Order: sequence, then structure tokens, then C-alpha cells
Amino acid sequence: MDTKIIDAFGMQCPKPLVLAKKELDAGCNDLAVQVDNETAVKNLTRLGTRKGMTVAVDVIEGGWLVSFGEGAAGQSQEPLSVPSSTAGQVCGSYGCGYAVFVNHDCVGDGDRQLGRNLMKMALYTLSEADDVPASLLFMNSGVTLIAGPGLEQQCVDNVKALERKGTEVLVCGTCLNFYGIEEGLQVGEVSNMYDILSRMQEASKVITL
Repeated sequence: MDTKIIDAFGMQCPKPLVLAKKELDAGCNDLAVQVDNETAVKNLTRLGTRKGMTVAVDVIEGGWLVSFGEGAAGQSQEPLSVPSSTAGQVCGSYGCGYAVFVNHDCVGDGDRQLGRNLMKMALYTLSEADDVPASLLFMNSGVTLIAGPGLEQQCVDNVKALERKGTEVLVCGTCLNFYGIEEGLQVGEVSNMYDILSRMQEASKVITL
């Protein structure tokens, strides 16, 4: 079978990701995507891993070629291990676990300092809970809590504590780039709109701070 190649040069995420997922969902097991930015490489690699496929990344002229294939010996790879803190979460018809969406750097619309303090308290409370979120999702000015010169160290520490307990932390790469703070990210994984919305769709409920 010939490899199907998607030319995604010049496309910003999540478009290369959406195009690749469409082909994989349609049953294409021999796919390669040409991209010209590292964010797309990371997101495509994560997509392949989540689908239990082998993923190879090669440097080509102008960028990278991300290739997807079936697992070893035509079998799917072993499923990703589930952290002990989330292993007991039940996946039912309404979703799996719960997600927390942080799309602002403070809680509420009143006094800003009060809102920042409330955000630190909220993340601390989550980190101390027995039932931690499956996903913690940062977007818009929420990313400044854990990246850049204005970050809140207490927030960083609490989010790291959540990671240790098994919470997946995804941070909007477009938002980090907008604020010019991607290099200053202290915790979590740079992600994209597609993955963040997917976690919301998969969750049994979404809490917005």
C-alpha cells in the first residue's frame, strides 16, 4: 500500500492535526504529514501515540515528515498506563473523569487581586483533593499563571502536584505565543485547540474557573 502524504506546509495547528485525524479515523494506517513547525510535530506525535500507532519524525527540506504506521507486527501498541490517582475513574456514557478549564488569570470579574488569590486557592484545593481532575486545561490569560514573568509560583507548584497525582495538564500554544511566554512555561504540555476541546468532550463534566 502506498503511503498517503498530506502536505500541511504553511498550516498552523490544529489544521494539520485535524487533517491527519480525519484520515486515521477513516482507516488509513500508512500516513505521512509534511509540516513546517515544531508545534505541529509535537501534536501529531501525541495523536499517533494516543491511537496506539508507531510514529516516526524525519527532517526534510523545509520542515519535518511525521509518519504514522500500525504497531509492532501489525498490532496496536500496549495502551498507555493510567496513573493510580485516575485509574479508579469510571468512564461511562457521560464521559471519563472531569476537566477543569482555566481561561483567565483570576476568578470572577470583581477585584483583580481578590480574583488572583481565589485562583491560587482553587488550584491548591484541587491539588489537595482525593478526586483530582483528569485534565487541567489552560487558555487565554490563564496561561500567564504558569508561564512568563508574571506567573504565580504557588499556582505552578499546585499544578505540578496535580501532575504527580495523574492530572494531564494541557496549555494552549497559541496563547503562549500571543503573550510571548512559550519559553517560560514551567509546567504542563504545550497543546492546541483541538486537543483541549477533545478533553472537554471526553470529560463527564467541565468546571470553568
